[in-house]
Amino acid sequence: MSSHFPEPHIHLPQGPHTHTAILLHGRGSNGPEFAEELFSSSTSTGQNLPSHLPTWRWVFPTAKDHWNERFQEELCAWFDAYSLDDITEHQASQVPGLQESVSYILDILEKEISLLDGKTTHVYLGGISQGMATALWSWFCARNRVKGRLGGVLGFCGWMPFAERFEEGDLAAGRRLVEFCSGVVGVPVAEDVRILDTPVLLGHGTDDPMVSVELGRQVAGIMKRAGLEVEWIEYVGAEGDGHWIKEPEGFDAILKFFESGTGSTE
Repeated sequence: MSSHFPEPHIHLPQGPHTHTAILLHGRGSNGPEFAEELFSSSTSTGQNLPSHLPTWRWVFPTAKDHWNERFQEELCAWFDAYSLDDITEHQASQVPGLQESVSYILDILEKEISLLDGKTTHVYLGGISQGMATALWSWFCARNRVKGRLGGVLGFCGWMPFAERFEEGDLAAGRRLVEFCSGVVGVPVAEDVRILDTPVLLGHGTDDPMVSVELGRQVAGIMKRAGLEVEWIEYVGAEGDGHWIKEPEGFDAILKFFESGTGSTE
């Protein structure tokens, strides 16, 4: 695992370890901060996610500091995103960070699957904002290193780098997504496509001022055209001026998504 990244923040299970969630923070945040914010939010029962899922291990990686050309400063970020108003602007600057970060997340993914004796369906991958973008790319690039589908992939208030390349044309059941992302990151493309059988949960606030809901809708639309299993939810009035997960509705959706796969024996 790369020594250039800070150690992930780990919230240990309160009992036998049965599942793992790997969750990526947004730009300017970090693993411990994202964990604290996420676990301070509750479902409609007033409990946070670890209280509902005590046998889960929660992994919150932290990105490296990257130079941001737009703001002319170092930011903790998975890659350099020049503009969120036009995600196609200076897209080439995103590639080095994506290459490093996706490789790092794949290392973590492999480790967590190993801890669960190879049970890929017991591991979930997701993130918020730029963390969602990185989690999606990591998923698309994982099929050479993950033999089988994951338990689920989830993302909120985010987008997908280079999404405009998939707005038209046949996506070949997701193969185009995998081949393009793997080519950019520089990982081999295996023939095993079971990784794309993974269910997906995406959500976005319609009042999000930082990342337009249209970018989230774009991702959901691309995945549906590729024939992937996607649940899309929209909401309004989340904390953080809308750039967050709506409480409690969004957390109810996450819990339901997690619990829907807990009976898997694969």
